Parts: sequence; structure tokens; C-alpha cells
Amino acid sequence: MTTQHTVTFHDGHTMPQLGLGVWKATNQEVLTAVEAALEAGYRSIDTAAMYKNEEGVGQALQGATIPRQQLFITTKLWNGDQTRVPKAIDQSLTKLRLDYVDLYLMHWPVPSQDNYVQAWREMVKLKEEGLAKSIGVCNFEPHHLQRLLDETGVVPVINQIELHPLLQQQALRTFDARHQILTESWSPMAQGGKGVFDQAIIRELAEKYGKTPAQIVIRWHIDSGLVVIPKSVTPARIRANFAVFEFSLAQNDLDAIAKLDSGKRLGSHPDTMAAV
Repeated sequence: MTTQHTVTFHDGHTMPQLGLGVWKATNQEVLTAVEAALEAGYRSIDTAAMYKNEEGVGQALQGATIPRQQLFITTKLWNGDQTRVPKAIDQSLTKLRLDYVDLYLMHWPVPSQDNYVQAWREMVKLKEEGLAKSIGVCNFEPHHLQRLLDETGVVPVINQIELHPLLQQQALRTFDARHQILTESWSPMAQGGKGVFDQAIIRELAEKYGKTPAQIVIRWHIDSGLVVIPKSVTPARIRANFAVFEFSLAQNDLDAIAKLDSGKRLGSHPDTMAAV
């Protein structure tokens, strides 16, 4: 089994740098996917209340023979639950069949409802109570993060954002790094490689390294110091996505991929994301 890389949060906890994302997967698909991922060597699984598949993740974990302390489970607080944080995590833990999650993330800031600072204070309490080992955010822009820092003094350990070769978010990554916040990439292959896999440089590098375009892009995230959670429900692809630790991209190849950045956002903008 391949030994993968880990990253360390500013709170001292560690996290695998590569995990399995399960967005848009049914409970049955997730059950099969998580089982395949654990067999392949993954130890990090990323789900969310909004995905409506925490039960499938929980069922797969229940049947796993891997000790709980070797697993890293992430779930997320949905936008409409920002005023009921304790209840929301209790529901997630029940579905996941867990006593705690390793990482609890606020899914979006939703500035229009102006609840995210108070929700963050409630998440701090969850960490103090041991229900979440670490806490972080998703889709926070620098001004959202700065408000959390100014009003609570508690720094998220990670910021999970849309990030792929077409949307590299360098300014946000720089802000994160300045505050010891790790950056995690969602939609790391731009929703199945839309506009990415057909880029000449990606095809050239796949041929150069003897890898698939997907493996080149995943390795780009890893070599860029990002946490990455490619989604798949296909066991063969899950295994292939994990087979990226026996090579690394040369600096000039990383620089070439950097030139693909066009600011192309596929998901919602954090300032305009709706509450539901």
C-alpha cells in the first residue's frame, strides 16, 4: 500500500494530503466508494450534511477494520444550520456513527444572513468539547477570514475552496498561508476535467510522466502544497487517483501549469452564495 503525505495544522493535528470527496454521490455509491478507497490506502474521507450521504459514509466506516484513530473524517455545517450548530453536528455524528469528527468545516460564509461569526464561536465550543478535533471553513474570502480573526481571535486550520488549474486563487492562498491556514482544493479537476484535461500542457505532461491527466492534476495540487479531495465513485478511478505518490512534477512543469490560470470559477462566488 502506498504511503501518502500528511500536513500539519496549526493546532497540532495532522491530516492526509489526499482524500476522497463524495459530493453528489448517493448513500449506496458512497458505501462502495469509501470501501474501495480504504482498501486502496485512503484514510481521509470528506463529506457534508448538504451532500445527504453521511449515512453511507457511516455505514462504510462501521464495516471497516481500520482503527478509528487512523481515519480522518471531515463533514460540514450547512448554511441553514449556522444558528443551530450543536444540533447540526449531533445529527451529523449520528449519521456517521461517530463520537467525533476529525475536521468540522463551515460550508459557506453566506454574508447575506450574517451568522457566520457567531456560528464560528459555536464551532470553537465544539472543538473544546471534543466533538470536532479541528475546525475550519470552506469558501471564505480574505475579508470573511479577517472578520473571524478580528472578532473571535480563533484562526481556522484550513480553508477549503474551489481550486483547479483554471482557478488557482493565488491571492487567497497567500492570505491563508500568512495566517497559517492550510488551503484545500474542492473540484480539484474542475468537475471531471472540464477544460483542463484537454489542455496541451496537461496532455504533454501525462505522456512525459506516463500518467493520466487526472494523476498529473492531482500531483500538481500535492506539489503545490494543497490538500486535495478528488471525487469518484468508480473503484478503478479511486485507485488511480491514489497512485500519485511515486512521482513528482518538476518545477518547470509546475510553472507551466500555473499559466493555465484564467480565473474560471465553476461554482458559486462566496459573496453571493444563497443560504439554502
